[in-house]
Amino acid sequence: MAGGLIGWEREAHGREAGIRTYAAVSLGACTFALVSQHVGGGDPARIAAQVVSGVGFLGAGAILRQDDRVRGLTTAGTLWATAAVGLAMGFGMYLLAGCTALLVLGLLLAHDHPMWPKLKMRHPSRDRSK
Repeated sequence: MAGGLIGWEREAHGREAGIRTYAAVSLGACTFALVSQHVGGGDPARIAAQVVSGVGFLGAGAILRQDDRVRGLTTAGTLWATAAVGLAMGFGMYLLAGCTALLVLGLLLAHDHPMWPKLKMRHPSRDRSK
């Protein structure tokens, strides 16, 4: 559910990765966390580390470079954070998972706030007025 909420925001803004993608990433990460706790003789942290790596590859596929612009960084970052939410759920850290999901959603929704353009910092290398 938490992954789906984040995906809802992305889908509402016309992004390629939406509710199904985010829900699947969160659910998959949660499932890996649950399975890792029931595999005898293993360290659950090892499977969690592999989830982080795997989602990193998924996020890398979402990043595109066009001329001097890079697109998809927010999608990649939020997919990665959504996997963390799923892992936290799977390991029984429900408060952490819920707070993280709300923070990610808040960051995404803040972009639509009227004050957002005033809050953005200008990067010297992006200033083309000189």
